[in-house]
Amino acid sequence: MFEISQAEDGTILMRGRLDAAQVERAKGVFALVQSSCEVDFNELAYISSAGLGLLFATQKRLVDAGEALRLVNLNPHIREVFQIAGFDRVFEIS
Repeated sequence: MFEISQAEDGTILMRGRLDAAQVERAKGVFALVQSSCEVDFNELAYISSAGLGLLFATQKRLVDAGEALRLVNLNPHIREVFQIAGFDRVFEIS
């Protein structure tokens, strides 16, 4: 199960498991992001390499425009995945 939405303040909220089967759905939301925003991982249990790729592509597009994603509320497992991948140097994580 995977759910994604964007709050009124622009925060992207994700719930469940972001895997390869869900990336196309998530891509639709991230494609609409044109300025800096937070991505709330509070209810995300899992992220696959396909999900990481989507976040990386979005970050690259935003950084090229002087904007960025800020990732918040990562659980310890997902935080470790980001550290192993070196993405803790690509994203602001808090």
